[in-house]
Amino acid sequence: MMKRILVAEDNDSNYMLMTYILKKHYDFFRARNGKEAVEKALSEQVDLVLMDIKMPIMDGMEATRQIKAQLPELPIIALTANAFDSDRQKAFDAGCNDFLSKPVSAEGCLKAIAKYIG
Repeated sequence: MMKRILVAEDNDSNYMLMTYILKKHYDFFRARNGKEAVEKALSEQVDLVLMDIKMPIMDGMEATRQIKAQLPELPIIALTANAFDSDRQKAFDAGCNDFLSKPVSAEGCLKAIAKYIG
């Protein structure tokens, strides 16, 4: 049984890149904004969340806080184009387990995911 990843990403080209990286290794599905990410994380069987930080309706930080409040064990990896240390710290403060800077490399992404779900 393949592990399931929720990819919270509003940008189509970024999501296409993630499908390319994940397709051979994991089962995955998409949320297009933070609100949808929270709903899907809480209602579907999910092993890990790849969380874009800048999204419409609800950003990734708030979505992470809401998911972690109910599913503290669910690993969440932040994805952001803003690779400043302050952003990284904010992501960890919100409850993210890890942090990847965009553009994401396939190797870096798969290595980060493997730390949590093999």
